[in-house]
Amino acid sequence: MLETSRLWRRVVNELASEYPDVHVEHMLVDNAAMQLATAPEQFDVLVTENMFGDILSDLAAAVTGGLGLAPSASLSDGGPGIFEPVHGSAPDIAGQGIANPTAMLRSTALLLEYGLGRSDAAAALVRAIEAAIVSTPTLDLGGTATTAEFGAAVTEQLSIDERAGAPYGG
Repeated sequence: MLETSRLWRRVVNELASEYPDVHVEHMLVDNAAMQLATAPEQFDVLVTENMFGDILSDLAAAVTGGLGLAPSASLSDGGPGIFEPVHGSAPDIAGQGIANPTAMLRSTALLLEYGLGRSDAAAALVRAIEAAIVSTPTLDLGGTATTAEFGAAVTEQLSIDERAGAPYGG
């Protein structure tokens, strides 16, 4: 076992005593990967160090539909955090109009929720994204929508919600 893994386990065990209502279960990363691939519903939250977290988050993205859908947030007590798609910038498809912007938009929803305290706006954005996934799926989801078409569908749904008086604070 890596020395950093031993440190990680010790720190998690120390902090776990402060949260008695949270069930903590330790897994080796290879078992966690297998469990994530075969029975992902058993997990609410995975807490791990950066390298294993990067590997497991890519696997989790694949299990849930692909990297184009997976947002991420790195949170701390000292600031709003870092919010970005799990997949990064996808330079191999840059400028082709075929990227699925869902992960970036969901990362924005996380920013609104956890970084800026705007749960109303975050919820409105999530509703718009979900509607666009159904109405205007991108290539990776079996549809034909370009990045711009998907973005326009999200924007249109936000406008519909605003006209209908859906709460998000504008």
